[in-house]
Amino acid sequence: MSTGLELRAVTKRYGRVTAVDQISLSVQPGEFLTLLGPSGCGKTTLLRLMAGFEAPDAGGVWLDGAEITHLPPYRRPVNQVFQSYALFPHLSVDENVGFGLRMQRVPKTEAAQRVHAALELVSLTGLGARRPHELSGGQRQRVALARALVCRPRVLLLDEPLSALDAKLRHAMQLELKRLQRQTGLTFVFVTHDQEEALTMSDRIAVVKHGRIEQLGTATEIYHRPGSAFVADFLGQANLLPATVEQHAAGNVTLVRLASGLELHLDAKNIPAAAHRVLVSVRPEKILVSKSRPEAANVFTATVEEEVFQGATDYLVLRAENGLVLNALLANQSAHAEAIVRGDRVWCALHADDLVVVPAE
Repeated sequence: MSTGLELRAVTKRYGRVTAVDQISLSVQPGEFLTLLGPSGCGKTTLLRLMAGFEAPDAGGVWLDGAEITHLPPYRRPVNQVFQSYALFPHLSVDENVGFGLRMQRVPKTEAAQRVHAALELVSLTGLGARRPHELSGGQRQRVALARALVCRPRVLLLDEPLSALDAKLRHAMQLELKRLQRQTGLTFVFVTHDQEEALTMSDRIAVVKHGRIEQLGTATEIYHRPGSAFVADFLGQANLLPATVEQHAAGNVTLVRLASGLELHLDAKNIPAAAHRVLVSVRPEKILVSKSRPEAANVFTATVEEEVFQGATDYLVLRAENGLVLNALLANQSAHAEAIVRGDRVWCALHADDLVVVPAE
């Protein structure tokens, strides 16, 4: 039975710096897992440990139940797509894609068939005779993917492969990568610091901080139920509001008081009954803003201090009484709708289900 890729209590140090700190992680067969975190958090080191380019100081790497910790990269059924693509400029597209097959001494007829199939998979049929300098950035990225896929790895590792592309092409390639992963059924491990990439493509996301996994879960779980202030703030935008628990009921918080004095009723089932000081996280798009008082709980008034038109949304900076400042995103549903502009006095509402309690750090 296939058990996927596993890291078991893996640690990696560079001198006094611990880049990976006792991480255990299981990547399921056929899963698209993203390692998400800021620069220097250890996510690329994790990928290099999986690939065999680095050896752990402690712990081990396993694939389908067999330990591969000490296997060199060329003996692992794992391929990596690099940020720079690393194409050979003097070779054609066909030769670049088939390079690994030549190293494996695959017969020429079979290699040609596999190269053709790989290029067809990434929509580059007919471009096999071109050199890398004759291709666009997106096409070069596809060649790098085809070269990795043609050797039929069990796991494909991708180290920020979209970072050099412009925004529109990067978005298109996000969807293309997810399509490829589903079509091939391969296990993908993807490294990025881009939140949108992680949310768009991943089956699960591992948020990495200081060499440890801060939270692991589906994109929906991590976005809507962050387990820490770091995760709430890093994955998307969040208003993090210091608060004091004023009332517990059957182990669940029902009332908290913000530092500004505003009282909020919320549903936070996972907070310990003894908790007193917490942070309340609310996403900007979850703040209801209107010029008339809504029929809802947690209602208060605020003044629009800043308003920035962003096309599909308006970004608002709201200042409520007692100095409470909130960032909000308001959908622009119609060009003829009454706009909310700087200086307006507005009503705000926070739904209890949209308020997430995270530990105060």
